[in-house]
Amino acid sequence: MSTVGPEPAAVPGPEPAAPPSVYNVANLLTLVRILLVPVFVWLLFVDGTGWRVAAFVVFAVASVTDKIDGDLARKYDLVTDFGKIADPIADKALTGAALIGLSVLGELWWWVTAVILAREIGITLLRLVVIRYGVIPASKGGKLKTLLQVVAIGLFLLPGPLDPLRWATMAAAVAVTVVTGVDYVVQAWRLRRAALA
Repeated sequence: MSTVGPEPAAVPGPEPAAPPSVYNVANLLTLVRILLVPVFVWLLFVDGTGWRVAAFVVFAVASVTDKIDGDLARKYDLVTDFGKIADPIADKALTGAALIGLSVLGELWWWVTAVILAREIGITLLRLVVIRYGVIPASKGGKLKTLLQVVAIGLFLLPGPLDPLRWATMAAAVAVTVVTGVDYVVQAWRLRRAALA
C-alpha cells in the first residue's frame, strides 16, 4: 500500500509585469520636443528681437522636457522601446537644428557645428555597433557635455552683448564634447575586447 500522498498543488508565481504602454507622459514629452524643433527653427530665422527671444524660450522649454521625460520614465518605469529611439533623436534634432541655424545666420563658426555634430552622430552610431557586446552607460562627462551645449546655445540665442560669455561657454562645450567622445571610443574598444576575450 502506497503511503505517498498526492503531489502538492503548484503555487502560482507572481505575474510578470506588463511592459509600459507607449502612450505615456514621458513619450508624450519626447514627441512634444520633436514637434517644437520646426517651430524653433522658424522663430530663429524671423528678424526681430522679440522673435529671437521667442526662439530662446522654445529652445529652453524643449531642453527642459528632455530632463523631465527622462526622470519620469525612470521613476515610474515608463521606459519603452519607442522612448529609447525617439529620445536621442529628439535631442540630436534640437541641438543640430540650433547649431546649423546659428551657423547659417553667420553667428557661429561652421567648424564648431561640424565638430559637435560629428561627435554626436558618430557616438550614436558607435553605440549601435557595440550594443551586441554590451551597453556603454551615460557618464557624468556626457551629462556635463549636454548641459554645456544647451547653455552655450542658449547664450547664442539670447540677444545682447554676451559675446565673451557665449564664446567661453561654447569653447568649454566643444572641449568636453571632444574629450567625452574620445572616452566613449575607448570604452567601446575595451567593451568589444572584453567580450571577444
